[in-house]
Amino acid sequence: MCVALLIASEFMPVSLLTPIAADLHASDGMAGQAISVSGLFAVATSLLMPAVAARHDRRHVLIGLTAVMLASLVLIALAPDFPMLMAARALLGVTVGGFWSLATATILRLVPAASVPKALGILYTGNAVATAFAAPIGSYLGGLVGWRGVFWALVPLVLVNVCWQWRALPAMPPDERCGTNVFRLLRRPNVAFAMAAVMLAFAGAFAAFTYFRPFLETRTGADVAQLSLLLLGLGLAGFGGTWFASRLVGAHLYRLLAGLPLALAVVTLAMWSAGSRLWPTAGALVVWGALNAAIPVAWSAWLAEGVADDPESGGGLMVAAIQLAILAGAACGGLLLDHVSLSSVWFIAAGLLVLAAVVAGSGRRLRAAASVAADGEACARRSGLAGTPDCGTSSRDDGRFAAEPACATSSSRHDDLAMHVRPGC
Repeated sequence: MCVALLIASEFMPVSLLTPIAADLHASDGMAGQAISVSGLFAVATSLLMPAVAARHDRRHVLIGLTAVMLASLVLIALAPDFPMLMAARALLGVTVGGFWSLATATILRLVPAASVPKALGILYTGNAVATAFAAPIGSYLGGLVGWRGVFWALVPLVLVNVCWQWRALPAMPPDERCGTNVFRLLRRPNVAFAMAAVMLAFAGAFAAFTYFRPFLETRTGADVAQLSLLLLGLGLAGFGGTWFASRLVGAHLYRLLAGLPLALAVVTLAMWSAGSRLWPTAGALVVWGALNAAIPVAWSAWLAEGVADDPESGGGLMVAAIQLAILAGAACGGLLLDHVSLSSVWFIAAGLLVLAAVVAGSGRRLRAAASVAADGEACARRSGLAGTPDCGTSSRDDGRFAAEPACATSSSRHDDLAMHVRPGC
C-alpha cells in the first residue's frame, strides 16, 4: 500500500501537468520541474539513508518517512504558488529516496528466504497498480475536482497507511557493521558501468514520460476522456512488462539490460512518428509502458548479483542514480520543451536510451567479481544472520545457506542474496 501511494504521489503531476501550470502561472516545462526537484532530494536522501538505518530501528525510520509523505501531500494541496509547490515536492523526495533505498533490504528482514521472491513481487505489484491507475484516475478526477482535490484525496489514504505501519511492522534493530559504504562501491568497474547504464536508461525514459500529457494533447489531440484511457493503457501494460521481465531475468538478465532500453528507444521514435493518429499512438503507448516497467525489474535482479556483499549500500546507490536520472531527464525535457520543440524531447530521449544499451553492452562489464558473493556471506555472518550458535548451523546446498527456522536464514547464490531475521533473534 505504501509503495502504491508513494508512486502515485511522486508521478501524479504527470497527469496534471497542464492544470498545475495554468493555476500557478507557470509553463508546462516549469511544472515538470516539480518532478525534478523531488528527484534531487531523493538522491541526497538515498545516499544518506543506509547510514541512518544502520543506527536506528528501521520500523521507526519507515514510519517517519511515511509521515513526511503525508505532510508533503497536504502542502502540495495548499500550495499558493510555484515555490511552495517545489518545497512540498522536495519533502516528497525525502520519502522517495529513503523508502526505496531500504525497500529490498527490509523485505529480506521481514519474510523467510523462501518467500522473498513472492514478497518482492507484491512490492512491484504496488508499483504497477499505481503506475496503471494513478495517472488516468488523477487526470479524470482533476477534471472533476481540480488538481488540488486529487492530492487531498491521497491524504486520508496515507494517514491510514501510517497507522497500519505502526501496528503491523515489527521492531527491526539497527546493525552498524554492514551497509554504509555507498560511494566506495563506485570503485568497482562493474558497479560504475551499471550506474552509468541505469542513469542513461531512466533519464531517457523520463525525459519523454514526464511530458506525455502535452504530447497527447497537442500532437495527438486527445481530449480529457481519451487522455485518461491512454494513460490507463500505458499503466496496465506495466503489469505485462513486470511479469515478462520477472520470468526472463534468471536466464537472460544481461540481454535484457541492453535490449530493453534499445527497444524502448525504437518505440519512443515510433510513438512520435504515429503521434498524430490516435490508435497507433495508443498501441505505441502500451508497448512503451510494458518495456518501461521491465527495466527496473531487470536492474533489481542485477543489484542482487552485482552487489551481493552490500545490498543496502548498493540499493542506496542505485536509488540515487535512478532519482538523479529522473531529475536530469525531466529537467532536460522541460528545457527542450520550452526553448526548442516537443519533437526534440522525443529524439533526445531515444538517444539516451540507445546510449544506455551501448554502455550495458553484452553484460560482461556488468558482472561482479567472484569475491563479491563470498564477501556477501561474510557480511551476513558478521551481522549474526547465519552460522551463529544462537541461530542454528548453516550448510551449503546448491549454493544456498540455510539455518534453523527458529531464528534466521541467509542465502547467497549466483542470482540472489536473501536474509531473514525473526523478531527477537
